[in-house]
Amino acid sequence: MWNWPRQAVKRHNLTKMWFMKIIDEREKNLDDRAYRNIQELEKYAENTQSALLYLTLEMLGVRDVHADHAASHIGKAQGIVTCLRATPYHCTRQKVFLPMDVCMLHGVSQEDFIRGKQEKNVRDVIYDIASQAHIHLEHARSFSKKVPVKAYPAFFCTVALDDYLCNVRKVDFNIFHPSLQRKSTLLPLHLYIRSWKKTY
Repeated sequence: MWNWPRQAVKRHNLTKMWFMKIIDEREKNLDDRAYRNIQELEKYAENTQSALLYLTLEMLGVRDVHADHAASHIGKAQGIVTCLRATPYHCTRQKVFLPMDVCMLHGVSQEDFIRGKQEKNVRDVIYDIASQAHIHLEHARSFSKKVPVKAYPAFFCTVALDDYLCNVRKVDFNIFHPSLQRKSTLLPLHLYIRSWKKTY
């Protein structure tokens, strides 16, 4: 079972370092503690989500510095959004992984999230974290003209990220709103449009 990474590296000429980063970062994350700050969350996202995107680019035959730069920011955005999306579930298990520095800035405790509070300061925490994901997506798109079109399929995950960030904004950053737990039936259409327009 554990031979598949070695086989994949050899067969597709992939960079072994990206596999090792993913494994190492996941092992560090096994202690189930909150991120100390937004930078720590971004580092985790870079070494997991971004690393997966680097490998996807290599599978597509893309080795380009601009594509890698986009992958770095998109991976960070994906890691942040994943953390947000999972928060209601984690709270039901008495766990909160949101960056502690952002929570402290707004005077919000982990207990506030576990109790499902929806006061403005709680929503301000979500706003700040979601804004950071949005910034990464905008940064990734700022040099899209330099990214080879061949790399775009690796970045179509941005469709789901945009969808979530748009929806959380519509409910005024209430992370516990039921609508955020529903599947978006329009995602396939948005994915098709993005693919047809050759954008990410």
